[in-house]
Amino acid sequence: MGQSDMFSLQGKVIVVTGGTGVLGAGFVKGIATQGGIPIILGQNVEKGNERVAEVKANGGDAHFISVNVLEEAQLVSAKNEILGKYGKIDGLVNGAGGNIPSGVLQPTEDVFNLNIDGMKDALVLNLWGTIIPVQVFGPEIAKTGNGSIVNISSVSSKRAITKVLGYSMGKAAIDLYTKWFAIEMANRYGDKIRINSIMPGFFLTSQNKTLLTNEDGSYTDRGNAIIRNTPYKRFGQPDELIGALVWLLSDASKFVTGMDIGVDGGFTINSGV
Repeated sequence: MGQSDMFSLQGKVIVVTGGTGVLGAGFVKGIATQGGIPIILGQNVEKGNERVAEVKANGGDAHFISVNVLEEAQLVSAKNEILGKYGKIDGLVNGAGGNIPSGVLQPTEDVFNLNIDGMKDALVLNLWGTIIPVQVFGPEIAKTGNGSIVNISSVSSKRAITKVLGYSMGKAAIDLYTKWFAIEMANRYGDKIRINSIMPGFFLTSQNKTLLTNEDGSYTDRGNAIIRNTPYKRFGQPDELIGALVWLLSDASKFVTGMDIGVDGGFTINSGV
């Protein structure tokens, strides 16, 4: 393999859950740019079809399937559809997840009166919304002999970030799951399948935009606090996750498993002093 081919995803069929989201757009674009075939899973049919059209307009191939990642039967149906169309699955990007309002504790709320159901819902979405797709697609990915799974962690699993307790617990659980599952898969499949995660810093998404910015585009107090504690003094752009994603999906990372790759502008290493 020549050095120029190390990061190629040419012909690889890669499932992207949450592929209709803001960060998902970057994932789909990155995979397609490197010659991969992104299979976009999500619940926004209009956005999913738009992204397929964008990839195809640029000479690539993509496919959209409307799926709720918490519904195993829907994922199994999607798997069968993908295998019927492409005959294999080479990789999985677990982009589905995010914060939900009922999993948030506001500063004015009683810390001893948590919305337990809301916290559970946020935990389930982020953790089981990652584990269930791995259960469904993992065996097919292992069959390729060179498969890769990429989970999405968060800086909120490393540092205490106020308000977002349910989300943070879900992402912290993903960190342990990624390490644990990497070892268990290696014990059974050797180096035929690997699992890693990307740890994004703060990116403006549909879920956190109202928390971080005002209607006029200026930063909220929370947004300003994040910028103040991010050495690069800005939020991330979705395309800035592409490099780490392509590396983890490609042959360039064949000896990497169980790792968490930070893309956070220095947020988690900053003491604030």
